[in-house]
Amino acid sequence: MRSPEVDPALAAELGGTGEPVAWEELTSPDVEALVGGMNAIILPFGAIEQHGPHMPLCVDWHVVTYVAQGVSALTGVPYAHPVVYGVSGSHGGFPGTMGVRPETMIALVEDLVEWLHRSGIRQIVLLNGHAWNAGTLEVCAEKIRVRYDNVRVRPLAYATMYPGPEIEAKVTYGRALMHANYFETSVMLSLSPELVHMERAVSQVDTDSFWDYRSDQVSESGVWGREIETATAEHGRSEIDRCVVTTARAVAAAVREPWP
Repeated sequence: MRSPEVDPALAAELGGTGEPVAWEELTSPDVEALVGGMNAIILPFGAIEQHGPHMPLCVDWHVVTYVAQGVSALTGVPYAHPVVYGVSGSHGGFPGTMGVRPETMIALVEDLVEWLHRSGIRQIVLLNGHAWNAGTLEVCAEKIRVRYDNVRVRPLAYATMYPGPEIEAKVTYGRALMHANYFETSVMLSLSPELVHMERAVSQVDTDSFWDYRSDQVSESGVWGREIETATAEHGRSEIDRCVVTTARAVAAAVREPWP
C-alpha cells in the first residue's frame, strides 16, 4: 500500500509535520510528551471480509489506515494500529470473512478507551472504514460519553466530511449494501493495485428496497454496484485524497474546539 503524500503547506496550517504519527511506534516517554500537547487520537476500524471475486479481504482496513495516516500527517494527531476485524455478519456465507459480534467490538473499544484515558487521551476519533461497524461505534460513543466527563468522542466514516452525493460510486440504492463497487475498486487500484484482479470484476445492478439484507441474500458475487470494470486508479486517488483532506480539516478544528 502506498503511503499518503500530503501538502506540506496544508500540514503546517493544520498542525502536522507532513509525517504520520504512529502510536505503536512511540516510546512510553514519547507518549507522555506528546499527550502534554496533543491529547487526541485516531482509532481506525476496518474489516476482513469478502470484496467480490476481484479484490482482497483487507480492503476496508487498508483504506481506513491510509486515511488515518494522511490525517495524522496533516494534523499531528497520532493514529493507532487499525482494528482489522469488523462487524461483518451481514456478509453471510461468503468464504474468507472473519468478523466479531457487535458486543465484542463494544467491549474492545471500552477497554481501549480505558487504557488511552490512563495515558491522558481525552479526544477520540473512531474512524470507520466499514459500513456495518457504524451502529456499533455509535453505541460505543454513547457509552464513552456517559462514562467519562472529560472525554469527547466522535464516530466518523472517512468519507463523512463531504456530501455523500459527491462520491462517484456508481451506486444509487442499498445504503450499507454498497460494496466492492466502483468507488472502492478505484481506491484500491490507487493504493494497492497489485491486490486487485480487474479481469475477475463483475458488477451488480443495485435495486431499491425498504429492508437491508445480508450480502449473500442479494448478490451472487458479493458485489453491490455498477460499472466496476470502468474503475481507475486516477479516480480512486482523487476520491481518497479528498477524503484525507476533508477529514483532516475537520479533525484539526475539532481538537481545538472549546469545551462547553
